[in-house]
Amino acid sequence: MKTEGDRPGAPPPDPARPGALPERVLRGLGVSPGVAIGPAHVVESRTVKAPRYAIEPARAADERARFHEAAAKARRQLLKLKGKAATLPETAAEDVGFLLEAHLGMLGGSRLTKGVERRIADELVNAEAAVQAEIDAIAHSFEQMDDAYLAARVTDVREVGNRLLRNLLQQNYQTFSDAPAGSILIAEELTPADTALIDPRLIAGFATTTGGAEGHTAIMARSLGLPAVLGASGLPAGIRNGDVVIVDGQQGRVVVNPSTATMTGYRARQSDILADRESLRHLVDLPARTRDGTPILLQANLELPRELPGAIAAGAAGIGLLRTEFLYMNRDDLPGEEEQYRVLREIVEGMGGHPVTARTLDVGGEKLASALGDRFAATANPALGLRAIRLGLREPQLLETQLAAMLRAGAHGPVRILLPMVCTPGEVRRVREMIRQVARRLVRHGVAIADPLPPLGAMIEVPGAALTADALAQVCDFFAIGTNDLTQYTLAIDRGDEQVASLYDPLHPAVLRLIQFSCEAARRAGIPVEVCGEMAGDPRYTVLLLGLGIRELSMSPGALLAVKRRLRGLDIAEAKRRAAMVMEQSDAGRIAALLDDLDDLA
Repeated sequence: MKTEGDRPGAPPPDPARPGALPERVLRGLGVSPGVAIGPAHVVESRTVKAPRYAIEPARAADERARFHEAAAKARRQLLKLKGKAATLPETAAEDVGFLLEAHLGMLGGSRLTKGVERRIADELVNAEAAVQAEIDAIAHSFEQMDDAYLAARVTDVREVGNRLLRNLLQQNYQTFSDAPAGSILIAEELTPADTALIDPRLIAGFATTTGGAEGHTAIMARSLGLPAVLGASGLPAGIRNGDVVIVDGQQGRVVVNPSTATMTGYRARQSDILADRESLRHLVDLPARTRDGTPILLQANLELPRELPGAIAAGAAGIGLLRTEFLYMNRDDLPGEEEQYRVLREIVEGMGGHPVTARTLDVGGEKLASALGDRFAATANPALGLRAIRLGLREPQLLETQLAAMLRAGAHGPVRILLPMVCTPGEVRRVREMIRQVARRLVRHGVAIADPLPPLGAMIEVPGAALTADALAQVCDFFAIGTNDLTQYTLAIDRGDEQVASLYDPLHPAVLRLIQFSCEAARRAGIPVEVCGEMAGDPRYTVLLLGLGIRELSMSPGALLAVKRRLRGLDIAEAKRRAAMVMEQSDAGRIAALLDDLDDLA
């Protein structure tokens, strides 16, 4: 990743001396609140120009070998990036990892690799030219298809192509490690690979020309707690390395070379934000109860075991969603029962008697292809393919190993088992029977397990599951509503596709009705229901969720105290009345306005 060098004769201004150059204000979309002030670190476009020349027939084999070497290097790079991405906070790690997996899929026995080999052999051109031609052809064909998902993958195709070209041309993909501490990234765009390289201890915030509020870049910014503005036209032109930049993630403003008055105002805002964060600390030991005394269970989502201390420090009353995918990533084999048990036991014991809800594996078969013997072909849309509980039931040894480890960990503290992407009661029944069989086997061998067996719940993240929630409630011990995927599947919108990300709206009446259906079905069956998507961690939605009957919320540890402050100022009876008012609306804009009015309740 190249950065713009300092221009001769114009040294960057001293951040301590604002107003040295004329102030510029650019406007975009504020996607992650907060204010960041620091020196600009300008990221130039990473588009690679491919040379084209004819080759002799005898050199075709050598060019194919060069291409295969570049592709193998690209796979190693992506696997390394996946390892870095796994250290990002929860939702960001999941989304970035998913996108990097898609990139890896393109480097297998795909149309891309076969097409490049064919062009080298038939057209007798160099590997770089063959890669460029095939990328252009695939991108064009995707753009022409009457399929929003495939059309949206053009960016991914071109990014993989650029990675191959850089490797063929031996151009380094530079990291942000040379950015000064406290830097503001200024770029046309930040890709999934870029997000895996951002260290929040080094980068204070960022602004880009492209991006939407629900794209992967915005989600990553919120997860990392970095102020960010996307869609700011005029970037990065006219901004140099070292220019003082302010990113206002709340108002969607990027201020370049701020005046003394502007800097003073934003420094004051930074102090206010810091003071507000400090004011939340006294809430850690206070009960999560509404003003009228209704207890609310506030739990944390966990991506990696090392996030556990942060959840405990924030006062989490449990782990409402433990994503177990980290056990399977970046390896060519499958984790065994003993390995999984040791990791889960450490988390369960670390929670000191608070419940841990462990979700079974939520990836697609193509992500575990090497470990499973390459029995799974790549799919055009992994989100709708063989994944999650579908994969577990098709490959029962995968699921049985996980269940055994969870049952054993349950001997050390309360555990709940959560099934992802459930669609039918039959899937839950099959897993429940599998749990009984695994439990009997473990007991026969004298292995300690949870007694009684852990509660078994279903993720409500598919519209079909929400619409048949009454039937699911008869076979489940609890529900967990995953609002991220539920919104995405209901509205047929890929929130990682910046062309349609603005249409991703959890306040769409259809999404809210599905949440309401699920809550009412759980209430009728007498089972608890939690929300563990991004809605749970946004205080703006707390009134609505409590009014719909939600009494368990699970979120990023960093959001716990802000949500606790919000709910402690609410009255359940009034929240129910306001939620009923919201559910009468048929327009998402009107619903959003009503929610903003509900701030008066706090």
